[in-house]
Amino acid sequence: GGMADSGGVSANNAAAGNDDEEGNTAPFPETVQIGGSPEYRVERKLGKGGFGHVFVGRRLTGGNGRGAGAQEVAIKFEHNTSKGCNYGPPYEWHVYSALGGTHGVPKVHYKGRQGDYYVMIMDMLGPSLWDSWNSAGQTMPSEMVACIAAEAISILESMHSKGYVHGDVKPENFLLGQPGTPQEKKLFLVDLGLATKWKDPATQQHVDYDQRPDAFRGTVRYASAHAHLGRTASRRDDLESLAYTLVFLHRGRLPWQGYQGDNKSFLVCKRKMSTSPDILCGLCPQPFKLFLETVVNMKFDEEPNYSKLISLFDVLIGPNPSIRPINTDGAQKVGQKRSRLINDDDDSNARKKIRLGVPATQWISVYNSRSPMKQRY
Repeated sequence: GGMADSGGVSANNAAAGNDDEEGNTAPFPETVQIGGSPEYRVERKLGKGGFGHVFVGRRLTGGNGRGAGAQEVAIKFEHNTSKGCNYGPPYEWHVYSALGGTHGVPKVHYKGRQGDYYVMIMDMLGPSLWDSWNSAGQTMPSEMVACIAAEAISILESMHSKGYVHGDVKPENFLLGQPGTPQEKKLFLVDLGLATKWKDPATQQHVDYDQRPDAFRGTVRYASAHAHLGRTASRRDDLESLAYTLVFLHRGRLPWQGYQGDNKSFLVCKRKMSTSPDILCGLCPQPFKLFLETVVNMKFDEEPNYSKLISLFDVLIGPNPSIRPINTDGAQKVGQKRSRLINDDDDSNARKKIRLGVPATQWISVYNSRSPMKQRY
């Protein structure tokens, strides 16, 4: 058992955030059978996402191989009174219906309601990047982090192409496949409870810009500065959170860790906005800084050049894909697709070295007049 076997969400998430089921003492069922699924015994708890609780499920009879027939699955329970369930199935169900099984997103095999819980039965996965980082001595070699960068960008491209922004990119939400299977080096992005649409499904246009300073959602340590400021989430925010994730995995910490109290989110945001890419990535290889500079200067509705972002990390990644520490198939596909399409025009306009904190001054007065917000840390 232990951390290394975590499934559809990582064991480290057990410590994350508020309990959405405060006051809910309904016991979890001992066995689960929903929507034509086989019957599963509910075994050890794998952890807790921002929404819901995840357990190992073991088939009582039969079962073979992987996917829907697997003997071991991850079972995610969400209580019907949780804030993710607004008088109906969890919001996350809707997102998994749109995204489940696309590149880097685990497949949901069955979903349904049992007792007081909404239940999703999904692929069992392995440890999170946080788990791997922790068991590797709280650091990761630059080649491994570069592979994670390239593959994560390709997963985000795939999710963004379906019109969604993940909204909570962090080491705890990236999982590897199950140890001992062909997928053990494959990267997945889980916990879609905070995903939002950047593209309006009716008009196919980018959603409108808005700013509501009291509407922070996400995880303070990895949130983009725009998210702290209550700005509508867009593609740039996932990439900024990924940049902080990469620096964290390589360096072992971020300069804004350790703030406490009601003012924490505000102090973290101020520190993020005043820390230049040069300083933040001072002890990381150059591609980390170039990536961060590019994404913090992106406009609200800008379409990221994913293949160019992936190519920043090429210099850190060895030539032979079969021996890479993380499977980079997705990243290679993005690169091939783009190089066929265009010969990249180089945007050689000098990058702004640091974001301008002008909006922050207007925002600070609003922020301080509010009562503390309920947040996930």
